[in-house]
Amino acid sequence: MSGRFQFGKLNDGHVLVRQIRFPVYLRHLCEYFMLYTGLALLGIACLLWALVAFPLNLVLPGVRGIWIGRWVATLWFHVYLSVLSFVGAARFDLRELDALRGAGPLIIAANHPGLLDAPMVLSRLPNVACVLKSSLIDSVFWGAAARLAGYIRNDWFVGSVKLAVEELHRGGQILVFPEGTRTEGASLGEFRLGPAYVSSRSGFPIQTIFIEQDTDFLGKGQPLLKRPDLPMHFRIRMGKRFDSPSDPRAFTITLREYFESELRSSSLGA
Repeated sequence: MSGRFQFGKLNDGHVLVRQIRFPVYLRHLCEYFMLYTGLALLGIACLLWALVAFPLNLVLPGVRGIWIGRWVATLWFHVYLSVLSFVGAARFDLRELDALRGAGPLIIAANHPGLLDAPMVLSRLPNVACVLKSSLIDSVFWGAAARLAGYIRNDWFVGSVKLAVEELHRGGQILVFPEGTRTEGASLGEFRLGPAYVSSRSGFPIQTIFIEQDTDFLGKGQPLLKRPDLPMHFRIRMGKRFDSPSDPRAFTITLREYFESELRSSSLGA
């Protein structure tokens, strides 16, 4: 542990060495400040963009609004993750995602350990419609911007599948978390049928990706104000690409088993 040393003499002539630990506390305080200042700035920026996105939804409906909404999301998330890297709060290895740019219509299926999962993917892939919880679509911070970007809510099963299929036929890509929420604890939750039905009805494949991290910060059930060990490390790696299934229910079971097997062999762990 870093710190300075203070020397003094005891009565018997021996030298007393005491470590002054306040530099360590100061470093932790700085890390805490930078990390949560970044989160606050993310929230403020999202709120400001929502104020702009709300009228844009009215004057730029359709493809033009979607293009603007997605590019702004990509640029902002890229800046945000770069700031986290610059201040030493996190390290990101997202290079494998670049292979999906220009890869054509795909359903990108990912595990969901924390709140940074979607920003990491969207920071590298601008032509992606993210399937989000309805509470995010309806929220003050995310709602207007999410609607402008053409993101899809996950609580209309038939309607959500229909919107996702239409997005794929327009040439876009879909980001979906098959659990429908963040992973709680060490094991994956049950996978929803939506990704398999979207693939089955559209005819487009499912590309799996794996989000690996050595922290549980922003994970489900984790206290927001608990300072994580810094820097945090995040990596996204490619998995198998599955052809469109003929039996969505059976395929969903197979997909979950594949995710469990791959995540057990992950070299990063919280």
